[in-house]
Amino acid sequence: MNKLLIGTLIVFVTLLAVASCDEAYFGFKTHANEHEFVFKLTDVKKIEHARKILSGDEKNEVHVLGRFKKTKKDYNPHYNFHLEPENTSFFEMAIEVCDASLEYTEEHLDEACGAFLPGCMYCPWSSKLTREVKV
Repeated sequence: MNKLLIGTLIVFVTLLAVASCDEAYFGFKTHANEHEFVFKLTDVKKIEHARKILSGDEKNEVHVLGRFKKTKKDYNPHYNFHLEPENTSFFEMAIEVCDASLEYTEEHLDEACGAFLPGCMYCPWSSKLTREVKV
């Protein structure tokens, strides 16, 4: 019975470890902004890509691109919008219409998703990953 309990605990801990790999949080800043923007990733390949950016192994697709929603998340307290994890990725070059600093986006959030940042797409050209965030 004792071996069965230990075996069950090992399986449970392993499942928890695997599940936690499917979700990670990262921070980035754009030029001239004070607060880091924290976003969540749920795709294993995108999480690996972000970690390669931070380690310096990825040098091309290093800027953040994603669709945002105008709602605040606990893990991103300084901003009233967040990136949808399933629609967030990285880019090397993007069109100008989705580029804006974090500060400007926050200040003009009421105008976003129309002529400003159409389709709620956000691709700050000056975005630079700062760290992996533990939440």
